[in-house]
Amino acid sequence: MPNSDILVYRAMGDSVLTGGDLYGFRVTKWHLPATYPPFAALLFVPLAWFPPGALQVASVLGNVALLALLIHLSARLAGLHTTHRVPSLLAATALAVWLEPVYQTLVFGQINLALTCLVLWDLTRPDGARGKGLAIGIAAGIKLTPALFAVYLLLTGRVRAALVSLAGFAGTVLLGVVAMPGASVEFWTQRLYETGRVGEAWIVDNQSLQGLVARLLHTTHPGLVWAAAAGLTAVVGMAAARRTGLVAGREAWGVLCTALTALLVSPISWSHHWVWCVPLLAVLATHVRGDAWRRTAWWALAVLFTARTMWLTPHKGDLDLALPWWQQPLAAPYPLLGTAVLLAAVFWRGGVLTGVAAGALVRPAAAGREAVPAPRSPR
Repeated sequence: MPNSDILVYRAMGDSVLTGGDLYGFRVTKWHLPATYPPFAALLFVPLAWFPPGALQVASVLGNVALLALLIHLSARLAGLHTTHRVPSLLAATALAVWLEPVYQTLVFGQINLALTCLVLWDLTRPDGARGKGLAIGIAAGIKLTPALFAVYLLLTGRVRAALVSLAGFAGTVLLGVVAMPGASVEFWTQRLYETGRVGEAWIVDNQSLQGLVARLLHTTHPGLVWAAAAGLTAVVGMAAARRTGLVAGREAWGVLCTALTALLVSPISWSHHWVWCVPLLAVLATHVRGDAWRRTAWWALAVLFTARTMWLTPHKGDLDLALPWWQQPLAAPYPLLGTAVLLAAVFWRGGVLTGVAAGALVRPAAAGREAVPAPRSPR
């Protein structure tokens, strides 16, 4: 399905220019529809000016540039200070391309890297920065899941930034209504709730809790079981985000807990949505120096995000629903990892999120604050 999503974005932009039915078209041989709010379609208008071939090349090059920016922002979030920054950045970018979520983003021509950069740029600005929160609101206006970061700002006492995010999101909705009133009514009253329009939730491509539960129960509609799991995860995940985000030097973990919560509770989180693996690996990299066990754990995590185990399981047709128990972890590596990280943030005292954060050579910097050296861990 090479660069299929960029062709959907192009068709959305073309619908704005021609006055076509934004949510009625289907493009590519897979008959893909538009699933984003009207505001996103307004941003995609320039894509309609280019032929598909040129657009696909530009998408790959643009996403590689965004990957480099994401690595830079991830290092800033983690409080990493490196010498020879340009060579290191280029090397890290070349290696990060092989992370499965990143590679899939390039293949599909997706916008995950752009949205993650918007959110991380906003969150790593000083708390008093002018307009802090606006980029999060804009990201939420393009694709709704970043809205959870506005909740994170509110839970960690940054009420002004949270309100700016809300205002930014409201502005995107208003722009969509003014430019495309009919499509806006259709999206916010109907299309928003048609999760099946995005794709089948039970296939291995879906690395959210709903996908995991559906495959585990061998059902296309996990219903209340998934709803209960998602509700509990939302509460635990945001509690972990607040707990870590309020502690000086652990802002990075608050951000990551919020991102993982959003990915887990979303009805559908395709594997390429998990580009948050880049900041996760960057933050963990600050805690491995001088400790062989932690270094081994970091490499294991890097391998997990490159192994593509979900694609090794039988998944043609409806085989995703017939996986035996021993293949279930292979089919759901990301939600299992995300759940483990959130549980560690809540319960693991002296572990990877608490003891390591306090005992690392370089603490992850709070947004907009300089990283503070910390004493070596006694272990």
